[in-house]
Amino acid sequence: MSIHNSHPDIIKRLKRAEGHLKSIIVMLEDARPCLDIAQQLQAVESAVANAKKVLVHDHIDHCLEHAVREGSQSADETIKEFKQITKYL
Repeated sequence: MSIHNSHPDIIKRLKRAEGHLKSIIVMLEDARPCLDIAQQLQAVESAVANAKKVLVHDHIDHCLEHAVREGSQSADETIKEFKQITKYL
């Protein structure tokens, strides 16, 4: 499957989250206050959740829509895949 228009944005989001996660490890090693660490963990969690949401919506908007329009898979298969992917929202 090809790269979607949203993938570069998702990659940027995840790389940013990766950087924050590495800084959280340093914060823990440096015995920084738990409140500061919790805030940074929340930011990472939110970034990953948003990246996942964009990916799922992109899949619905492009892959599943394409499958329906092109008839590359049956309606039952498309509905099943839709149900599976929306579990991650």
